[in-house]
Parts: sequence; C-alpha cells; structure tokens
Amino acid sequence: MTQRAMGIGFVGAGMISDTYLEHLAQFPEVEVVAVGDIDAGRAAVQAAKHDVPVSGTPDEVLAHPDVELVVNLTIPAVHAEVSLAAIEAGKHVWSEKPIATAFADAQRLLARAEERGLRVGIAPDTVLGQGVQSALRAIRSGVIGQPIAAYTAMMTLGPDKWHPNPDFFFQPGAGPVLDMGPYYLTTLVNVFGSAARASAFGLASTPTRRVVEGPRAGEEFPVLIPTHVNANLEFVDGGTSSSVFSWESSLVRMGVVEITGTEGTLSIPDPNMFEGPLRVMRPGSEQRWEDLPVEGTIGGRGLGVLDMVRGIRSGRPHRASGEIGLHVLETMLAIEESVRTGQTIDIASRIDRPEPIPEGWTPYEA
Repeated sequence: MTQRAMGIGFVGAGMISDTYLEHLAQFPEVEVVAVGDIDAGRAAVQAAKHDVPVSGTPDEVLAHPDVELVVNLTIPAVHAEVSLAAIEAGKHVWSEKPIATAFADAQRLLARAEERGLRVGIAPDTVLGQGVQSALRAIRSGVIGQPIAAYTAMMTLGPDKWHPNPDFFFQPGAGPVLDMGPYYLTTLVNVFGSAARASAFGLASTPTRRVVEGPRAGEEFPVLIPTHVNANLEFVDGGTSSSVFSWESSLVRMGVVEITGTEGTLSIPDPNMFEGPLRVMRPGSEQRWEDLPVEGTIGGRGLGVLDMVRGIRSGRPHRASGEIGLHVLETMLAIEESVRTGQTIDIASRIDRPEPIPEGWTPYEA
C-alpha cells in the first residue's frame, strides 16, 4: 500500500524559502501544506507564489493538523526556540543551520525530541548531493587510502557586499564560522568522524561595516564577531584538518576541500553546492589531477527533508541528523572559544558517520 505524502509546514518565508519550496514541490513523498512567518503578508506572498494552500503566522503552522514536519527557516538566533516549539506541537522538525547558537539549547532540543519520539534534522543537506556523496563513496572505496589530513578554505569579502540586511551575519551566533562552517565541518565529520579538539586564531579588521546593496546602502553597523578565523581540528579516530573562514579576503576562494590520504589527495566538490568536479592526485612525479566520476542525484535544498521523511517512514536513521548538527555546533563554538582564549578546546559530543547515499537513490520517485 502506498503511503500518503508527508505534510510539510514552513516557519520562515525569507530568501532561502524559495529554493526549498521549488525543490520540495518535485518530491512526491512530501506535500507543503502551509507557510508561516512573523510577517504574515510575506508568508501569503510565498504561499501564492508556490501554490501552497495555507499561509499565516508560525503558530498557525504549528497548529495545522496536516503538518507532520516543520521546516524551520528562521534566523539563527531563534532556531532552537522555533524548533522546540515545533517539537512541543508534536511535529518533526528540519532546521536550517546551525541547530542553535548555544550548545545547551541544542542539547535541550534533542532531549525533548527523543522524549516525544520525534526527529530533528539539520542543514546543510548539500552534503547529500552527488558531489560530496561521490567523494564519500570514493574515500570508502580506498581511492586515497587512509584519510589523514584535510585543508578547507572559504574566503570572500563578506555578505555585507550583497545582502540588503547583513547586520545579523556580524553578530554573535553568526560570522564566517557559524554561517559557513556547517558546510565544511559537516563534510569533514562525514569523512573523519567525531572531532576531538580545536585550536584557532581570529580577528576583525574593523569595528564597523557598511551596507552596500538595497535601500539601506551606506548605513553602518557594528561588527561583533571575528571575521577571519584560522581553525585546526584533531579527530577522535585519527586525522587533522586546517580551515580558513574569512570575510576579509579580496581573493575569493570558495568550496576548497582537500583530503590527503596515505595513497593520494582528493579534491572534493564545494560543500555549499550539490555538485562539482571530483579529482584525485596520486603519488608520483607528474603531479596531475585525475577526474573521478560524479554520480547520483544532484537535487537541491530539501534533499535532507526528503531523506528524513524516508527515514521516519522506514524506521531507519536519517543522514543529516540533529546529532551531527549538535556536534558541528559544539565544534564551531570550540573554535570560537579558542579564538577568545588562545587555548585548545576539547569537544565532548560524538557522532556515528552516516552511510553514503547509494548511487541509484532518487528523490523524484516515491
């Protein structure tokens, strides 16, 4: 017997909701039934644009009887609050990253979800796209031997150069580590497993920045977080990584993820994207990159929601789990604490690495 599609409700109708709504509409196992926002008018616009039957406030979405899973697209500072409200309303919840801005809030959320028999999923789901998944399958197959080290880089001049309301990016709970770190760190823990400790250095070059685009162009706002961070991690099962997270760089370097193993080095597709080239460099004098096959579904934002729905229906774990979100948050907070204190910070939480997605997996057929 075919199961009915799972009812999805959105809380948050901002910029990123478009791509979620576009992709989820293509997946037959889910049905978006309601969109809510603190600005009910904005929710109504998005609902009409994407043919969603109901719009209103967040409370109305949480109370909707056909909503089984809530997609939380609010700002990072209220992720934990909104996700917990969804759990208390008896709904599973998928949240944009990070899971919370405080570790205790994330722990409380997962504990309450477990008590109520509900699931929490956390972005990014870009790691479920064909790019990173092909890389994970290649590593599991032994293409570079045993992974021993990684280098990642995310370097730009910052979101104040393009976002019309960039203030929140430069406040506690955001910054280049908490905003972009989840893409890179989620990929690293999928490769190496749990991080054990972090050490980092960081700075902000200026105490204020200026809005460049939109109606607020020219307006200044305070910078309250480090905008350039160099972070080093050591992993429980062996291996280390070195990462740059910067909104200070005129040289734009996005999506750099290189995994060094005992038998070669793998260049992984941008973890902020769902696809991209996968290349290996093997030992020898020629020093040439060799392309590897990139296979599987490209997809888009919403793959994690679908994988979560299939996990709920089948009783298997979903891949972009709350536990991984919690571990990545603790890792990012450890990096920030190391920047503040100059100390190496231990990371206590542990995760199980999820199995890579099989090559034949598709979101477009029930």
